[in-house]
Amino acid sequence: MSTHSTIAAGPIDLDLLDGDVLDRLRPALRAADYTVGAVTDLLGGAAHAALLRDATVPGLRATGAEQVAGTVLATLTRLWPLQAAVASSAADRALPGLVDPLVAAGVLVRSAGEVRAAVDLRPYGDDRHDWWVVSDLTPGLDGTDRRVAPDHVLGVSPASTTLAQLTVRRPVAAALDLGTGCGVQSLHLGTHAERVVGTDVNPRALAMARLTTRLAERPVDLRSGSLWEPAGDRLYDLVVTNPPFVVSPATDQQLIYRDSGLPGDEVVRRIVTGAPAHLAPNGWCQVLANWVHARDEPWAERVGGWLAGTGCDAWVLQREVLDPAEYVEMWLADAGLSGQPEWGSRYDSWLSWMDDEGVEAVGMGWLCLRRTDRTEPTLRIEDWPYAIEQPVGAEVSSWADRADALADLGDDALLAARLVRAGDVVQETYGEPGASDPARIVLRRTRGVQRARPVDTVEAAMLGACDGDLTLGQVLAALAQLLGADGAALGNEQVTVVRELLAEGWLTVPWEG
Repeated sequence: MSTHSTIAAGPIDLDLLDGDVLDRLRPALRAADYTVGAVTDLLGGAAHAALLRDATVPGLRATGAEQVAGTVLATLTRLWPLQAAVASSAADRALPGLVDPLVAAGVLVRSAGEVRAAVDLRPYGDDRHDWWVVSDLTPGLDGTDRRVAPDHVLGVSPASTTLAQLTVRRPVAAALDLGTGCGVQSLHLGTHAERVVGTDVNPRALAMARLTTRLAERPVDLRSGSLWEPAGDRLYDLVVTNPPFVVSPATDQQLIYRDSGLPGDEVVRRIVTGAPAHLAPNGWCQVLANWVHARDEPWAERVGGWLAGTGCDAWVLQREVLDPAEYVEMWLADAGLSGQPEWGSRYDSWLSWMDDEGVEAVGMGWLCLRRTDRTEPTLRIEDWPYAIEQPVGAEVSSWADRADALADLGDDALLAARLVRAGDVVQETYGEPGASDPARIVLRRTRGVQRARPVDTVEAAMLGACDGDLTLGQVLAALAQLLGADGAALGNEQVTVVRELLAEGWLTVPWEG
């Protein structure tokens, strides 16, 4: 018999959690040291890794061990992350005076001397903060049924942590969490935004987000509505969104957290094209997205078309591409349809729609837009399935700074600039042992987007000489003299290369501000 709750999640009555209930719950969780670090240490590496694979048996063994069994932290870990029943007496010790109000509010269920979770309350945090996130229970633990209700509220997921790591963390006046779900992004935004607005079409998600943010004592203006409608007339300095981007015909049963009700990648197009009207000058919109690779249309042209005329600089990075069959299988499994009778028919109809629509593949990645109002905004669209150091938000911010510098830097000014090589650049050489010259030189960045760039000896030498002591013009003149080359010709040739190196972060331009 499964140890996990099979009780269908019901509504959360927020009115019953008003007053002092949350004010008493918060210190109780703190007193138990119910944090990511403490729970991870309690479980141990193997059991924690198993839980990430949706297997709880190692965790149940760890929390049932003689030295920890019955401790307050073990009780809370069994109750929520492991979704196991705990004795009512143990729950009362861990949550003194709180079990009954949490049962009344629909957070817990008590029966036959035991208490189970009806919704999840899980520790979450970053390097400086410990929070708790309220969401629906994780489906499919230990091979149980993964199917969920259409209004299921997803907890902390790889997508939500990816967006949190992608976000530019500069102090801002107003931030918008578009499609807040359980409120993860709003927690982070509250650390550097004076005002946070969160929106969602799912009333259950808004209820969860309200609990999440109130437990963290982060005031968030939560609003119901779709896409940009609830954003109002205010301009935002930062918008983040992990929208329901699944590319589908939008005709089957939909899960609100992933299915927009719009066909194909239309929801992403509407977010991208609508963003400029809601961004303050220099405001950011950062989007996790899937997009169609259409027959006879390069994906970069398709996505680039959404950005035309927006007045926004944009960096679009594609992390992965799946063929239609791979893509459909992934999302059918996500919906808990593996082994179900409708698997085959849903699979076939989805593939038929993709074929009719000319969908040859689906790309997955992110778009970062910044309102600059330039006549010719900077647009970078690239495919990068390789390593990226997380968090990458600082690299996104640096990219914008470099775009600003390049936009104002003519060739004469560039040649007069004292460029500085990025501190994370390393050089690799390849060739036969004992050879006087390398057959191949590759530069690598070891931070941020960990790029690799094959270069010739001139480019390698130029980059090596850029330490801020000499201007670029002086560096190129010295190289021309060393090589016996025409200085003007070499300068003209290398200026374009230098702009590429600046755009990708191999070089920086020191400037004030």
